[in-house]
Amino acid sequence: MAKRKKSDKKKRPIAVSVIAVAIVVLFLIRLVQFFTPLLSENVFTSGITGPFFTGWRLTGISTTLLSSASYLILSVAGIVTLIGFLHLRRWSWVLLMAWTGVSLLISLVDYFYSHANYVVMASNIIIAFALNITDVQRMFGVRRANGSSL
Repeated sequence: MAKRKKSDKKKRPIAVSVIAVAIVVLFLIRLVQFFTPLLSENVFTSGITGPFFTGWRLTGISTTLLSSASYLILSVAGIVTLIGFLHLRRWSWVLLMAWTGVSLLISLVDYFYSHANYVVMASNIIIAFALNITDVQRMFGVRRANGSSL
């Protein structure tokens, strides 16, 4: 029977897995937000019809396409960030922290002025708290072992 080699790698904190699951949840929400307006405008059955502008204003179909494209970009960026995060890259921690802050700000504005997406808000809050755990910050090189920030 072969002996198993002992690994010198540190074990990932559970918060890293929680953050990864929250990113996947956000990815799935963004995919739904990508497809829903396109389905309501019947883009998949009848194609893109009509003008994109009337004067200097966007038409309904162009607003739908712009909205869906932005959600698709957010979905792809989320997956790229998730891959970097699972590889414990420092840039992914910084990007995810900035992204979470901006997303929380947008969610709060939506909460006060229109309709809030509570699943996105909850996912962002979980990510924000998990990113600030000392062990997670040490894994990504944001905080030193003695507790001081870089």
